[in-house]
Amino acid sequence: MTTTTARATIGLLARKELHDALRNRWFVLYTVIFAVLSLALSWIGLAGGQLYGLAGFGRTTASLINLIMLIVPLMGLTLGALSLALEREQGTLLYVLAQPVVPAEVLLGKLLGLATALTAALSIGFGLSGLLLAWRGSTMGLGAYLGLFGLTILLALLSLSLGLLFSSALPRTATALGSALFAWLLLVFLGDLGLLGSALVLRIPVEQLFTLSLLNPLQVFKIAAILLLRSDLQVLGPAGQYAMHTYGMRLLPLSVGVLLLWSLLPLLPAYLFFRRRGAL
Repeated sequence: MTTTTARATIGLLARKELHDALRNRWFVLYTVIFAVLSLALSWIGLAGGQLYGLAGFGRTTASLINLIMLIVPLMGLTLGALSLALEREQGTLLYVLAQPVVPAEVLLGKLLGLATALTAALSIGFGLSGLLLAWRGSTMGLGAYLGLFGLTILLALLSLSLGLLFSSALPRTATALGSALFAWLLLVFLGDLGLLGSALVLRIPVEQLFTLSLLNPLQVFKIAAILLLRSDLQVLGPAGQYAMHTYGMRLLPLSVGVLLLWSLLPLLPAYLFFRRRGAL
């Protein structure tokens, strides 16, 4: 199969996946929830700014960080977990693989289509929130706001990659979705709280505590997002101060690089599982 034919096949599968995602009621619900909550946080930020003089993109960017860490991984994980497993149960995956396609094209097509859907959903939330701020607030902090949007896209992509890994490795939709939700709980609730508890109980040195934080992509996202807003990580305690002292200005590109690595790592085992399991 030529490169042109492979690209056309991947593009066709991506368009199909994008169409299916837009018809997914859960995806539409996630999009609406994210957009509404983003607008609400922006409005609250404007109201607070009128009282305290802190209106603008910077205040909203800080408010959005925790919302993003809660909702965006859930969106990516569930979409990815349902993509292959649901079609496997419905029998449509068997029909797709019976065509002149290879597993890599199917996986890349699904990844591209779902990534486009997630980017569109997040663009709606950020776009509406940004329009509200530009209309009623100021343009202060616009760079950090746009930087947070880019980091959010990376977080969505790595969550999607993890979801595809569960979907390719597990045969049933319920099992894949349950595993994805369990992974979401681990990432969200074993972040700051889990690291803090482990540090207190096990007396973990600060440099090892920072290394452990890099194993949780949500913590890496949080480090990068905070660095966009301010030049230090004192809010993260000793681990943050150690990271700034050790890496300095290199910490932000290091965090972005770790997020990119997290986005790519699950794809290889996902492909290997999918090639071996196929439609079964």
